Amino acid sequence: MHTQLNPYLGFKDNTREAMEFYQSIFGGKLEMNTFKELNASQDPSEDNKIMHSVLQADNGIAFMASDTPDRMEYKIGTNFSMSLSGDNEAELTHYFKQLSAGANITMPLEKAVWGDTFGMLTDKFGINWVVNITGSKA
Repeated sequence: MHTQLNPYLGFKDNTREAMEFYQSIFGGKLEMNTFKELNASQDPSEDNKIMHSVLQADNGIAFMASDTPDRMEYKIGTNFSMSLSGDNEAELTHYFKQLSAGANITMPLEKAVWGDTFGMLTDKFGINWVVNITGSKA
């Protein structure tokens, strides 16, 4: 798998509605997982919020989205990130380290509950980045 760069949208609590709307426009395959499904829920009232979704249209359009847990800030205008993902650990780790220069690291690059290596930061220019290194499948 090659490294991909995709927009990652953040919603307060209507990711399911938004992504189904976008699927009706762009078509393609839509996958969604709740916090509970990914064993990442810290607040039972948020079990059914979407932790991760991805829409992959047949024409190559692809983007991701998630709901924002109450413990995290949600602010329109900053509710998007650049997402780097793939299985090339050396390349993606290098990107994360380089983007970290002068950045605010909001989540270190480390093993996540879903089995991949994941990290988040806001670079020195104010751009939010998420990096996901796909773990090996058992």
